[in-house]
Amino acid sequence: MVTTEPVTDRPAVDRPTALVRMADAGDLYISWRWTHDLSARGVGLVPAAQLAPALAALEDALPGEAPGPALTTGALASYESELALAETLSRTFLPYGLAKQLYELYRRGVRPHLRIQPSPRVAQVPWELLAPDPGVRLVEIADISLLAPVSIVHAPARPARPWTATRHLPVVGVLDPRVPGFRADSALGSVLGRMRADAPVARMVGRYAAEGRWWPAVADPVEAFRRTDLDRDRLGAALREGASRLLYVGHVTAAAPASGQSENAQLHLACTAETAGFADPVRAHRPLSAKDLLLGTHGLADDPEAGGTRWPIPSRVALIACESGGDLRFGEALGLATAMIHGGAETVTAGRWTLPTDLAFHRLADAGPLARPLQDAVCAIDAAHERDDAVLAHGDWQRERLAAWRELRTVEHSPVLWGAFATISTV
Repeated sequence: MVTTEPVTDRPAVDRPTALVRMADAGDLYISWRWTHDLSARGVGLVPAAQLAPALAALEDALPGEAPGPALTTGALASYESELALAETLSRTFLPYGLAKQLYELYRRGVRPHLRIQPSPRVAQVPWELLAPDPGVRLVEIADISLLAPVSIVHAPARPARPWTATRHLPVVGVLDPRVPGFRADSALGSVLGRMRADAPVARMVGRYAAEGRWWPAVADPVEAFRRTDLDRDRLGAALREGASRLLYVGHVTAAAPASGQSENAQLHLACTAETAGFADPVRAHRPLSAKDLLLGTHGLADDPEAGGTRWPIPSRVALIACESGGDLRFGEALGLATAMIHGGAETVTAGRWTLPTDLAFHRLADAGPLARPLQDAVCAIDAAHERDDAVLAHGDWQRERLAAWRELRTVEHSPVLWGAFATISTV
């Protein structure tokens, strides 16, 4: 049985680190090297004939516009079928040479850090769930993060906002904002539902408010949800005043990979259709696109303002929304997650696929009445971003979720939700 370490505030600076990179060329090519030992490296190849069925099996398991099958009959809905999928993914994507090196470290009690740069075709693979052995998952023997695109990390104009220098600043929270023109039960409606003061996320807000670290300031934590005033202008003003983190919970509309235009990914705030921006209006609402964050008002105003000036992104960002990390599915990743990194973020946690809401778990999958998987995920990701080592803390949370899934095997513990989240790190 694999045991995990408790969440700690001390970064695991001494752990071995492997850089794993992938490239699509019909077949999938995988290379890796260890930063502590430059001679410890390897390459692997996944033939297209093996790759296609594995990706098809994953796609069939993921939630779509109608999440019901994923929560009831899909491979992620039961422990046995999910484990079978994880074993298939492991046989496909974990090269034997790397697996052997990881096993040797595991036997020595060492849990390394895998920094993975997936190719666009495999960007939705939940690497944490890979099962090199039926009793062991990759997240149990390694901490896992995704590598940000090198061109973004080393962009000349990218500002540096280290966590150690900004962690004392307020947390800017945009929680389930009201999107103009959309009812609570519509396509861009509420993702958290009617909020109560005793709900996990409300208690989280209450703790920050009591410390004077929450923006916008609220007398009652419930006032932080379903606000109508959190548009791009007010968000920009808050970020310019200084922030340690940005926590967004709401809707993202991901650009289709076939379009080749990752910059069209959209964040839905309380912006009206009259707001200036690059995205087309939707009913009474204009979304904030990645293109807006990158270009600011260049081409939109006579006296333009750069995106990084208008929205200075804090060191850590959590985008808890459907496919908020979808830009990694593009050959040129310029979507919301990478726009946040370009704007100054060191760490971004985002979703690989569509996220089921708590209401979906209750109505479609008969989850227990007290189950709040999405709210619990919001609180866990928020807590991880407060730690010195957010990647380690994120992994500890996923190891806890895996242990509950292995023991209880009920749908609210399924990785259909918690397996969706990946942390992209530049440090």
